[in-house]
Amino acid sequence: MTAEINGPKTSLLQKPWRLWFTQIRNIVVLETRRNLFSWRSWWVYFLAFAPAAIILIHAIFDRGHGRMEEDTLVMAGIFQFYYLRLGIFFGCLGIAMRLIRGEMVERSLHYYLLAPVQREVLLLAKFFAGTVRSIVLFGGAVLASFLLMYAPYGSAGQQFMADAGRSQLYAYLGITVLACMGYGAIFLLFSMLMKNPTPAALILMAFEFISSVLPPFIQRFSIAANLRHLLPVSIPAEGIFNLLTVATEPVPVWAAVVGVFVLTAAVLVLSCFRMRVLEISYTTE
Repeated sequence: MTAEINGPKTSLLQKPWRLWFTQIRNIVVLETRRNLFSWRSWWVYFLAFAPAAIILIHAIFDRGHGRMEEDTLVMAGIFQFYYLRLGIFFGCLGIAMRLIRGEMVERSLHYYLLAPVQREVLLLAKFFAGTVRSIVLFGGAVLASFLLMYAPYGSAGQQFMADAGRSQLYAYLGITVLACMGYGAIFLLFSMLMKNPTPAALILMAFEFISSVLPPFIQRFSIAANLRHLLPVSIPAEGIFNLLTVATEPVPVWAAVVGVFVLTAAVLVLSCFRMRVLEISYTTE
């Protein structure tokens, strides 16, 4: 009886966890070095840093003509309406499409599959590599946008960033990390299920757009619906953008964070099952 109870525990302890961790680390480093600054995905860099460039132009030509309170709302609007709903969304789509589907198109994925690496380990390594890349790009872009927004205010801007602004920046960066994880996992699964995941991504975008007015249970399956509870600044919206700012029942911060992690983990489990039966036919790619 004792052997039966301890069986699963013993089996888990006997797994080559150290080997898997080493393989994942090595693949993540290899993929990051190869793809982090790849000019084939120039449009992803444009999505990430376009707001920072616009803010820089604004800071140069309109120095001293703004109010810090107004710029705080502008920064909140840029993050909520652009980065969270568009920039990070499509950026993660572009990055995830190259992780598995892109290598199938380039006829290079079989080199990984022929290596002594379990497919689930390869899938997780690919996911972590794509997540690192998206976090570096969009996290850096959000940080640059935030700093450039308050740099023209001199010492007053520095004081704000050291006090109230610091918590806002941490919130923006934390939401960016969670969004890159969630959307990266979903689009990685899409890229393995279909040759062109763009139509499915557009359907998901529509779902994310209206998720705020859906029943609370359905909102649990939305990345944006969970992350909107973490936004540090609420902003008024007009017209169709009211759908993005609908006041819903508040959710604790820990519940929203856990919700994104659970959703990401569930999608990765499905991706691992799909990776097990993935077949490559270069004649049809």
